[in-house]
Amino acid sequence: MKKKLLAILLSAAMVASLTACGDSAQSGNAPEELAEDIEAAAEEDAAAEEAGDEAAEGDTSAAAGEGLNVCIASEPDTLDPALNSAVDGATMLVHLFSGLAKWEKDGEGFKIVPDAATELPEGVVNDDGTVTYTYTLRDGLKWSDGKDVTAGDFEFAWKRAVSVDLATDYGYMFEIVDGYDEVWDLDDDGNPNNPDAQLNVKALDEKTLEVTLENKVSYWNELLAFPVYFPVREDVVSNESWATDPSTYVCNGPYTMTDWQHNSVITLKKNPDYVDADQITMDQINFYLSDDANNMLTNFKNGDWAMIDDVPTNEIATLKNDYPDNFFVEGQIGTYYVCWNINQKLLPDSSSLKGVEAAKAEAEIRNALSLLFDRNYIVDSIAQGGQVPASSFVAMGLTDADGSEFYKNAGSNSFDGYYDVSADALEANFNSAVETLKKYYTYDEASGKFTDVPTLTYLYNTSDAHKAIAEYLQSAFAAVGITMNLENQEWATFLNTRKEGNYSVARNGWLADYNDPICFLDMWVSGSGNNDVQYGKGDHEKIKAYDLDLTEFGYDTKVEGGTWAETYDVLIADIKSCEDEATRYKLMHKAEDMLMETGCICPLYFYTDLYMVDNSLKGFFSNPLGYKYFMYSTFE
Repeated sequence: MKKKLLAILLSAAMVASLTACGDSAQSGNAPEELAEDIEAAAEEDAAAEEAGDEAAEGDTSAAAGEGLNVCIASEPDTLDPALNSAVDGATMLVHLFSGLAKWEKDGEGFKIVPDAATELPEGVVNDDGTVTYTYTLRDGLKWSDGKDVTAGDFEFAWKRAVSVDLATDYGYMFEIVDGYDEVWDLDDDGNPNNPDAQLNVKALDEKTLEVTLENKVSYWNELLAFPVYFPVREDVVSNESWATDPSTYVCNGPYTMTDWQHNSVITLKKNPDYVDADQITMDQINFYLSDDANNMLTNFKNGDWAMIDDVPTNEIATLKNDYPDNFFVEGQIGTYYVCWNINQKLLPDSSSLKGVEAAKAEAEIRNALSLLFDRNYIVDSIAQGGQVPASSFVAMGLTDADGSEFYKNAGSNSFDGYYDVSADALEANFNSAVETLKKYYTYDEASGKFTDVPTLTYLYNTSDAHKAIAEYLQSAFAAVGITMNLENQEWATFLNTRKEGNYSVARNGWLADYNDPICFLDMWVSGSGNNDVQYGKGDHEKIKAYDLDLTEFGYDTKVEGGTWAETYDVLIADIKSCEDEATRYKLMHKAEDMLMETGCICPLYFYTDLYMVDNSLKGFFSNPLGYKYFMYSTFE
């Protein structure tokens, strides 16, 4: 299957204002990353920070003094392909690993092509409706330590990624593979009911891999190009810290990791054993690590860094004018949003509402609070990068069953999506929000402020752009008497804090993992590692506040007053098993309706990807999933 991304075809709409990126650490455009290692290596980090400061002052003789110098993000949380959940980490991983398939530039668009596999065959439909794919590995595949890459390495990697013990953020991406349900059939204590259950994937011999899916899946080939499907070797990953040290880092892609100065620079060098080494034109890539957009811009202007993946918000207008050939704003399939911890108490102490009634009231409160934000002000005066005010969570650029844009068909309103984000609707939205909040809080008519809303804390990762947005949100709440304190954390710490649910309100962002709306929806099932909202977790696990009726679609499912697991999780499973595309898309709209009704996801804008590239760098490209590709680049 050669499937081009719609976002490229739609780029005219986004490019009209210029042309941009995932939750990455960077930009008020922003998918997540070794606090323990950092704390355990304080002296090393201090030296690394000093080295980073020297580089920022223009010292190009640092450890990564030759090759291509770029900066896409700060310190990654992990570069284990099974554990990474950030677009920044994914960019490094596509340089370090070779999966069965990969994204390739195709004119103005992109397509999926074979990588470690000789071809991407059609699946064989079995009598029970399952679909079996058989892949043959290419000759000459090697690990960076010289050992052969085998089909068994893929089998091991996929089974590891889905294992209950590892509990990866992206384990749910294997849900479509036969055997997943048995692996994740757990007892009340969270232990497998069948410890011997395995994914239905097996190496038939050294070069032949067979995998059976529950049913036909239109985006299967795109999954094969995603990092969680990359191979790893059992003897390598048996060392739990293998992915944090170049001396133990074994990969099979275009590059090897030769140096990692934590919080300073990661150095990749061309892998001579890579099967397509003759196509790799850049011998060395130095990924400098920074979350300071001003530092990035300084290094770019000095000529020290040839590409940076963020710029200071207050410099955008100047950069558009002064660097028209270097400053890019590209279309990207992603949404920048605010997420609420669903277990955060929002009702005042005086409220008598409990259980389901409280859950429904807090959903109404969150949806009302989301109407207080002026999304046009955020994109025009703060972000300033051609972003589009978001009226839904599923991002602009993803198609519906009929080829139209999915987000334009979201909700059941006279406008696109779940909010009227037009400038003309701002006053009406504000008034509607205040009237709703009056149902739950004490309102002082004289001051126009509420007096008993619980104090909130907004969590964001260190970045001037994120800070500016946080301060605006804080002021929007303060205008109606709501106190929201701000807390920033370094990228790796922030990701884990949010993941663990140790927050009340937080910045968030999501880029498409592949070209299908389901990648914005399946992350919210109860067991997902990317479920930062904590749906179906903690106190929310037992809340029976949700209804699901799929009888109109030919299903027997009808639940009244069910838990999140009994409703949303079931809906996502039905979507993934549905082979009728028209019905599947209707079910996906229903899933987004359920998400938005909770009010826990408050979209602010659809991403663009802001970055700068030196004129001398040729062959670099970025795709709408947020990945940056440097392996085919050269200097002129």
